Amino acid sequence: MEMDGSMNIGTGAAAAPFYLPQGDECDVFTAAYSNNLPVLLKGPTGCGKTRFVAHMAAKLGRPLYTVACHDDLAAADLIGRYLLKGGETVWVDGPLTRAVREGAICYLDEVVEARKDVTVVLHPLTDDRRILPIDRTGEELEAAPGFMLVASYNPGYQNILKTLKPSTRQRFLSLEFDFPSPELEARVVSEESGLPLDRCKPLIRLAGKLRGLKGQDLEEGVSTRLVVYAATLIAQGMPTERAILAAMVEPLTDDEDIKRGLLDLTVAVFG
Repeated sequence: MEMDGSMNIGTGAAAAPFYLPQGDECDVFTAAYSNNLPVLLKGPTGCGKTRFVAHMAAKLGRPLYTVACHDDLAAADLIGRYLLKGGETVWVDGPLTRAVREGAICYLDEVVEARKDVTVVLHPLTDDRRILPIDRTGEELEAAPGFMLVASYNPGYQNILKTLKPSTRQRFLSLEFDFPSPELEARVVSEESGLPLDRCKPLIRLAGKLRGLKGQDLEEGVSTRLVVYAATLIAQGMPTERAILAAMVEPLTDDEDIKRGLLDLTVAVFG
Protein backbone atom coordinates (compact mmCIF):
# COMPACT_ATOMS: atom_id res chain seq x y z
CA MET A 1 0.00 0.00 0.00
CA GLU A 2 1.26 3.49 -0.84
CA MET A 3 0.56 6.75 0.93
CA ASP A 4 1.10 10.12 -0.75
CA GLY A 5 3.32 8.45 -3.33
CA SER A 6 6.25 8.19 -0.96
CA MET A 7 5.25 5.99 1.95
CA ASN A 8 5.10 2.21 1.70
CA ILE A 9 3.89 -0.18 4.33
CA GLY A 10 4.92 -3.81 4.54
CA THR A 11 4.70 -6.47 7.19
CA GLY A 12 7.15 -8.93 8.62
CA ALA A 13 4.79 -11.82 7.89
CA ALA A 14 6.10 -12.46 4.37
CA ALA A 15 9.28 -14.35 3.59
CA ALA A 16 12.40 -12.27 4.05
CA PRO A 17 13.56 -10.64 0.78
CA PHE A 18 16.83 -12.08 -0.49
CA TYR A 19 19.85 -10.35 1.01
CA LEU A 20 23.45 -11.53 0.96
CA PRO A 21 25.39 -10.14 3.96
CA GLN A 22 28.72 -8.45 3.30
CA GLY A 23 29.87 -8.61 6.91
CA ASP A 24 28.29 -8.52 10.35
CA GLU A 25 25.62 -5.93 9.50
CA CYS A 26 22.77 -8.34 10.28
CA ASP A 27 24.21 -9.05 13.74
CA VAL A 28 24.69 -5.34 14.49
CA PHE A 29 21.15 -4.51 13.35
CA THR A 30 19.70 -7.33 15.47
CA ALA A 31 21.65 -6.15 18.52
CA ALA A 32 20.42 -2.59 17.96
CA TYR A 33 16.83 -3.81 17.69
CA SER A 34 17.15 -5.87 20.88
CA ASN A 35 18.46 -2.85 22.79
CA ASN A 36 16.05 -0.21 21.43
CA LEU A 37 18.80 1.63 19.55
CA PRO A 38 18.25 3.63 16.33
CA VAL A 39 20.37 2.85 13.28
CA LEU A 40 21.72 5.06 10.49
CA LEU A 41 22.72 3.42 7.20
CA LYS A 42 25.32 5.26 5.11
CA GLY A 43 26.21 4.40 1.55
CA PRO A 44 25.73 5.07 -2.17
CA THR A 45 22.41 4.89 -3.96
CA GLY A 46 21.41 1.39 -5.02
CA CYS A 47 23.88 -0.56 -2.89
CA GLY A 48 21.23 -2.51 -0.96
CA LYS A 49 20.30 -0.37 2.06
CA THR A 50 16.55 -0.54 1.48
CA ARG A 51 16.64 -4.25 0.69
CA PHE A 52 18.65 -4.82 3.88
CA VAL A 53 16.02 -3.09 6.04
CA ALA A 54 13.19 -5.05 4.41
CA HIS A 55 15.15 -8.26 4.95
CA MET A 56 15.78 -7.51 8.62
CA ALA A 57 12.18 -6.44 9.30
CA ALA A 58 10.96 -9.73 7.90
CA LYS A 59 13.55 -11.73 9.87
CA LEU A 60 12.55 -9.94 13.08
CA GLY A 61 8.85 -10.34 12.33
CA ARG A 62 8.10 -6.61 12.55
CA PRO A 63 5.86 -4.47 10.32
CA LEU A 64 7.86 -2.01 8.23
CA TYR A 65 6.93 1.56 7.30
CA THR A 66 9.22 2.94 4.59
CA VAL A 67 9.21 6.65 3.81
CA ALA A 68 11.06 7.95 0.73
CA CYS A 69 12.12 11.39 1.93
CA HIS A 70 12.04 14.39 -0.42
CA ASP A 71 12.34 18.18 -0.36
CA ASP A 72 8.70 18.76 0.53
CA LEU A 73 8.44 16.11 3.25
CA ALA A 74 7.55 17.84 6.51
CA ALA A 75 7.19 16.61 10.06
CA ALA A 76 3.40 16.62 9.66
CA ASP A 77 3.71 14.06 6.85
CA LEU A 78 5.38 11.69 9.32
CA ILE A 79 3.31 12.48 12.41
CA GLY A 80 -0.15 12.99 10.94
CA ARG A 81 -2.74 15.71 10.40
CA TYR A 82 -6.42 16.50 10.64
CA LEU A 83 -8.33 15.65 7.47
CA LEU A 84 -11.90 16.22 6.37
CA LYS A 85 -13.72 12.89 6.03
CA GLY A 86 -17.44 12.49 5.53
CA GLY A 87 -18.15 16.05 6.56
CA GLU A 88 -16.15 15.90 9.79
CA THR A 89 -12.56 16.58 10.74
CA VAL A 90 -10.64 13.52 11.92
CA TRP A 91 -7.05 12.94 12.96
CA VAL A 92 -5.07 10.57 10.70
CA ASP A 93 -1.77 9.17 11.95
CA GLY A 94 1.28 9.45 9.71
CA PRO A 95 3.65 6.50 9.17
CA LEU A 96 5.99 7.43 12.02
CA THR A 97 3.12 7.67 14.49
CA ARG A 98 1.72 4.35 13.32
CA ALA A 99 5.09 2.70 13.77
CA VAL A 100 5.42 4.16 17.29
CA ARG A 101 1.93 2.95 18.27
CA GLU A 102 2.31 -0.51 16.73
CA GLY A 103 5.92 -1.28 17.64
CA ALA A 104 6.96 -1.36 13.98
CA ILE A 105 10.17 -0.42 12.20
CA CYS A 106 10.09 3.01 10.56
CA TYR A 107 12.65 3.49 7.79
CA LEU A 108 13.38 7.02 6.56
CA ASP A 109 15.17 6.60 3.24
CA GLU A 110 17.51 9.52 2.34
CA VAL A 111 16.48 11.39 5.47
CA VAL A 112 18.60 14.47 4.66
CA GLU A 113 16.32 15.22 1.70
CA ALA A 114 13.45 16.01 4.09
CA ARG A 115 12.77 19.43 5.58
CA LYS A 116 14.70 20.40 8.69
CA ASP A 117 11.71 20.08 11.03
CA VAL A 118 11.75 16.31 10.42
CA THR A 119 14.99 15.72 12.31
CA VAL A 120 13.68 17.76 15.26
CA VAL A 121 10.74 15.37 15.82
CA LEU A 122 13.10 12.38 15.66
CA HIS A 123 15.28 13.44 18.57
CA PRO A 124 12.97 12.34 21.43
CA LEU A 125 12.66 8.93 19.74
CA THR A 126 16.42 8.41 19.51
CA ASP A 127 17.28 8.63 23.20
CA ASP A 128 16.12 6.77 26.30
CA ARG A 129 12.81 8.65 26.36
CA ARG A 130 11.53 6.95 23.17
CA ILE A 131 8.59 9.31 22.97
CA LEU A 132 6.80 11.11 20.14
CA PRO A 133 5.10 14.37 21.16
CA ILE A 134 2.11 15.21 18.95
CA ASP A 135 1.46 18.90 19.43
CA ARG A 136 -1.73 18.95 17.36
CA THR A 137 -3.49 16.40 19.57
CA GLY A 138 -1.66 17.00 22.85
CA GLU A 139 -0.50 13.38 22.99
CA GLU A 140 2.91 12.20 24.07
CA LEU A 141 3.28 8.69 22.74
CA GLU A 142 5.67 6.20 24.28
CA ALA A 143 7.09 3.86 21.66
CA ALA A 144 5.52 0.42 21.84
CA PRO A 145 7.83 -2.58 22.31
CA GLY A 146 9.44 -3.48 19.01
CA PHE A 147 9.56 0.06 17.63
CA MET A 148 12.80 0.87 15.83
CA LEU A 149 13.88 3.97 13.94
CA VAL A 150 16.15 3.45 10.93
CA ALA A 151 17.37 6.19 8.59
CA SER A 152 19.68 6.26 5.60
CA TYR A 153 21.57 8.74 3.48
CA ASN A 154 24.25 8.91 0.81
CA PRO A 155 27.20 10.93 2.21
CA GLY A 156 28.90 11.17 -1.19
CA TYR A 157 25.86 12.68 -2.88
CA GLN A 158 24.86 15.39 -0.43
CA ASN A 159 26.14 18.94 -0.63
CA ILE A 160 26.98 21.18 2.32
CA LEU A 161 23.37 22.39 2.53
CA LYS A 162 22.05 18.85 2.86
CA THR A 163 23.85 16.87 5.47
CA LEU A 164 23.07 15.54 8.92
CA LYS A 165 24.17 17.66 11.83
CA PRO A 166 26.61 15.96 14.23
CA SER A 167 24.00 16.34 16.99
CA THR A 168 21.66 14.14 14.93
CA ARG A 169 24.24 11.63 13.63
CA GLN A 170 25.47 10.96 17.15
CA ARG A 171 22.02 9.78 18.21
CA PHE A 172 22.31 6.72 15.92
CA LEU A 173 24.42 3.63 15.62
CA SER A 174 25.86 3.73 12.10
CA LEU A 175 26.45 1.04 9.52
CA GLU A 176 28.54 1.78 6.43
CA PHE A 177 27.35 0.21 3.18
CA ASP A 178 29.08 -0.03 -0.17
CA PHE A 179 28.69 -2.11 -3.28
CA PRO A 180 29.45 -5.79 -2.62
CA SER A 181 32.68 -7.40 -3.72
CA PRO A 182 32.52 -8.62 -7.34
CA GLU A 183 32.04 -12.22 -6.18
CA LEU A 184 29.16 -11.35 -3.85
CA GLU A 185 27.57 -8.93 -6.30
CA ALA A 186 27.58 -11.56 -9.05
CA ARG A 187 25.77 -13.95 -6.71
CA VAL A 188 23.22 -11.27 -5.80
CA VAL A 189 22.58 -10.39 -9.44
CA SER A 190 22.25 -14.05 -10.43
CA GLU A 191 19.83 -14.76 -7.57
CA GLU A 192 17.70 -11.70 -8.31
CA SER A 193 17.60 -12.01 -12.11
CA GLY A 194 17.77 -15.73 -12.79
CA LEU A 195 20.74 -15.21 -15.12
CA PRO A 196 23.45 -17.88 -14.65
CA LEU A 197 26.36 -16.79 -12.49
CA ASP A 198 28.97 -17.05 -15.26
CA ARG A 199 26.92 -14.66 -17.43
CA CYS A 200 26.58 -12.18 -14.56
CA LYS A 201 30.31 -11.83 -14.00
CA PRO A 202 30.99 -9.71 -17.13
CA LEU A 203 28.14 -7.38 -16.08
CA ILE A 204 29.82 -6.96 -12.71
CA ARG A 205 33.16 -6.16 -14.38
CA LEU A 206 31.41 -3.53 -16.49
CA ALA A 207 29.68 -2.10 -13.42
CA GLY A 208 33.05 -1.75 -11.69
CA LYS A 209 34.46 0.20 -14.63
CA LEU A 210 31.39 2.46 -14.76
CA ARG A 211 31.73 3.19 -11.05
CA GLY A 212 35.31 4.19 -11.69
CA LEU A 213 33.96 7.04 -13.85
CA LYS A 214 32.00 8.60 -10.99
CA GLY A 215 33.05 12.21 -10.54
CA GLN A 216 34.54 12.29 -14.04
CA ASP A 217 32.07 11.60 -16.86
CA LEU A 218 29.33 10.41 -14.52
CA GLU A 219 27.69 11.94 -11.44
CA GLU A 220 26.86 8.52 -10.02
CA GLY A 221 28.15 5.03 -10.67
CA VAL A 222 25.82 2.24 -11.71
CA SER A 223 23.86 0.66 -8.87
CA THR A 224 23.49 -3.03 -8.13
CA ARG A 225 19.80 -2.50 -8.81
CA LEU A 226 20.51 -1.45 -12.40
CA VAL A 227 22.84 -4.41 -12.92
CA VAL A 228 19.99 -6.67 -11.80
CA TYR A 229 17.70 -4.95 -14.32
CA ALA A 230 20.19 -5.58 -17.12
CA ALA A 231 20.63 -9.22 -16.11
CA THR A 232 16.86 -9.69 -15.94
CA LEU A 233 16.44 -8.41 -19.50
CA ILE A 234 19.25 -10.69 -20.72
CA ALA A 235 17.73 -13.67 -18.90
CA GLN A 236 14.46 -12.98 -20.76
CA GLY A 237 16.25 -13.16 -24.10
CA MET A 238 17.15 -9.55 -24.87
CA PRO A 239 20.51 -9.07 -26.63
CA THR A 240 23.22 -8.18 -24.13
CA GLU A 241 24.21 -4.84 -25.66
CA ARG A 242 20.59 -3.67 -25.87
CA ALA A 243 19.93 -4.67 -22.25
CA ILE A 244 23.04 -2.82 -21.08
CA LEU A 245 22.05 0.28 -23.03
CA ALA A 246 18.58 0.30 -21.46
CA ALA A 247 19.60 -0.57 -17.91
CA MET A 248 23.22 0.52 -17.38
CA VAL A 249 23.88 3.35 -19.84
CA GLU A 250 20.72 5.38 -20.48
CA PRO A 251 19.89 5.76 -16.74
CA LEU A 252 23.34 7.24 -16.06
CA THR A 253 23.54 10.07 -18.60
CA ASP A 254 21.73 12.06 -21.29
CA ASP A 255 24.97 13.11 -23.02
CA GLU A 256 25.26 11.36 -26.38
CA ASP A 257 29.05 11.47 -26.44
CA ILE A 258 29.27 9.91 -22.99
CA LYS A 259 26.76 7.23 -24.01
CA ARG A 260 28.94 6.29 -26.98
CA GLY A 261 31.95 6.11 -24.70
CA LEU A 262 30.10 3.83 -22.29
CA LEU A 263 29.03 1.58 -25.14
CA ASP A 264 32.64 1.39 -26.34
CA LEU A 265 33.57 0.35 -22.80
CA THR A 266 30.87 -2.32 -22.96
CA VAL A 267 32.34 -3.73 -26.16
CA ALA A 268 35.82 -3.75 -24.56
CA VAL A 269 34.52 -5.73 -21.56
CA PHE A 270 32.36 -8.19 -23.48
CA GLY A 271 34.58 -8.50 -26.56
